[in-house]
Amino acid sequence: MIIGVPREIKDSEYRVGMVPATVYSLVQQGHTVLVEVSAGLGSGINDEEYEKVGAKLTATAKEIYDKAEMIVKVKEPLAAEYKLIRKDQIVYTYFHFAAAKELTDAMIATGAVCIAYETMEDAKRTLPLLTPMSEVAGRMSIQEGAKYLERPNEGRGILLGGVPGVEPGKVVILGGGVVGTNAAKMAAGTGAQVTILDISLDRLRYLDDVLPANVTELHSNPFNIREQIRTADLVVGAVLIPGAKAPKLVTRADLSYMKQGAVIVDVAIDQGGCVETAKPTTHKNPTYIVDGVVHYCVANMPGAVGRTSTFALTNATSRFALEIANNGWKAASKKHLEVRTGLNVVGGKVVYKAVAEAFGMTYTPVESVL
Repeated sequence: MIIGVPREIKDSEYRVGMVPATVYSLVQQGHTVLVEVSAGLGSGINDEEYEKVGAKLTATAKEIYDKAEMIVKVKEPLAAEYKLIRKDQIVYTYFHFAAAKELTDAMIATGAVCIAYETMEDAKRTLPLLTPMSEVAGRMSIQEGAKYLERPNEGRGILLGGVPGVEPGKVVILGGGVVGTNAAKMAAGTGAQVTILDISLDRLRYLDDVLPANVTELHSNPFNIREQIRTADLVVGAVLIPGAKAPKLVTRADLSYMKQGAVIVDVAIDQGGCVETAKPTTHKNPTYIVDGVVHYCVANMPGAVGRTSTFALTNATSRFALEIANNGWKAASKKHLEVRTGLNVVGGKVVYKAVAEAFGMTYTPVESVL
């Protein structure tokens, strides 16, 4: 198979879809790997490293899309890439379709095979390709939140850990999954007062066992959320419904109860955000203010730490890239639940139920395309 790795063109995206180790494995198994010039520089990988393991460098993304049977990326295709994608071409990347109708319509029109990292699910009902970036985003949410709490960044002027004689900041985390757990660990490590909310009592019991004493676990419901954000300095939105649009847990009206200069970091923004006033931002222009509350809603947070994120991501994605290359997407889907659950749009049909429901589109069971 010919596999293509184009350079990411999303604003301030420094990750790359494949590292030299994966290229080496693919080449050793008889595949051809095309890598766009400079694709890895944001992750500290130069062109010579790809060439040494057998990759063929290409000058343009168009050449890659024209020749490759499978495209391996990090972020969803942007408008400039839509026209490059061909019928039956495999595109293996993060898509987050349920929050992006234009993208969904465009991929339906291409007739491509769209395999979405974020919905690939294993037998344990975990999301192995979403997990590493959720770990990064959860940890970064506290790092970024702490920065934008500083007064020069229009925050409240709060040091999360406080100092002797001054109380620490309060962090409220909505969602106790991978993002929320990692955010809680980081926030607790600063010495902040942390509250994490989740709807699952079993999850709360688990978090009570593994998180330190300065983290309070609380059942998530509209009343408790409103009561907690009243006193919060930093709110982290960390909810996830796999493949579906995120529920709105914080409304515009709720902002009136929050402190002036408080910060919201909505990590769920890739899936539409769990805060009503959230809208995607970029690393170059990461924040905006609504009703005195600072909103940080960067849609590709892990992209800022490109090297860490790229290696963490490809540790998870490479195995299935090899399976698809060796066996084709249909055989790989029949063999691996992860690949099958990653299929979202195939040959103009929406084969992932949550995506179809998000836009009122016709849902086609994935079995019918296999």
